Amino acid sequence: MKPHLVRRLFAGALVAVVSVALLAIPAAAKAPAQSTETSTVRLGVFANVTHAPGLVAIEGGYLQKALGPDVKLEVTYFNAGPAVITALLAGAIDVSYIGPNPAITGFAQSNGEALRIIAGSTSAGASLVVKPTITKVSELKGKKIATPQLGNTQDVAARYYLKTKGLSTDTSGGGDVSIIPTPNASTLTAFQQGSIDGAWVPEPWASRLVNEAGGKVLIDEKTLWPEGRFVTTQLIAATGFLKDNPKTVQKLLKGQIAAVDLANNDPTVSQKLVATGIFNGTGQKVDEATIVNSWDQMEFTIDPLASTLAASSKHAEDVGLQEPTSLKGIYDLKPLNKILKAQGKAAISDSLTINKTKAAS
Repeated sequence: MKPHLVRRLFAGALVAVVSVALLAIPAAAKAPAQSTETSTVRLGVFANVTHAPGLVAIEGGYLQKALGPDVKLEVTYFNAGPAVITALLAGAIDVSYIGPNPAITGFAQSNGEALRIIAGSTSAGASLVVKPTITKVSELKGKKIATPQLGNTQDVAARYYLKTKGLSTDTSGGGDVSIIPTPNASTLTAFQQGSIDGAWVPEPWASRLVNEAGGKVLIDEKTLWPEGRFVTTQLIAATGFLKDNPKTVQKLLKGQIAAVDLANNDPTVSQKLVATGIFNGTGQKVDEATIVNSWDQMEFTIDPLASTLAASSKHAEDVGLQEPTSLKGIYDLKPLNKILKAQGKAAISDSLTINKTKAAS
């Protein structure tokens, strides 16, 4: 065969091979793409009854079930919100249950970039418990009061309330009332030993001070808020996690909604799960009767109660723990409202219009 004919035959065969390859490309392109969403969700929670939906979601398996077998749930227990924000800003966690004031702090410190509130969890469930000999607020002058951590939600509430009653505090433990940051799990011992005169703490620690140490409730915080409702615990997520994992976020929210429903509809089962969660988080066993007694002090709700977040922010400013902060953009409730719409439920508002607290009136 002549050389030029060989070249033509070879060229024709090459064109045929390339054509077949090109025809195969559309079929390959139709193959399902691999998911780029995370295979691990790092979740923060507190070992408190005020975090009941979170503990129910974890211990009852609602979050893991919603995430599915291909996603690992890693849980870290925290004592108070500021530590959560440190972890989130460092990229150590993705999502967390947290109180309002630390969430605001993290939002402000990152110029509104680091986090979003994506759902509610709990309203109310915090009290100021004191020695029985203290019968009125004015008698707190010269006394030592514990809060979980400087700048956490109960710390802000305590300082703001005392200020409205003419009692000063400062961040170093001075002022008319000395506020001592104390981990919740250590507050009971400190109260029993007499090293503090009271504590503004979430449940079940408030009930434990009453039931196990003979304290009495001087202020139930819900009496300071319109209709007794204020955000104690909400669910936040890192903005990068939200952007990169929309399907995973939807699954997490479905697990959260299921846990809130169980906490409201089946307290007996929920309380046992919460007792297990508190033990796993602190190593301490809490009597189930204490959890039962504290249950009625709270409302479990998927609504993050945005107006009360705005009020908490103003309180932190008033006591010098926060610079004036715009909260615009702190909420991303679109994923939550998408699920609620599919379930035939009303959408949740993110309005920051403040209803005045009774303490401020």
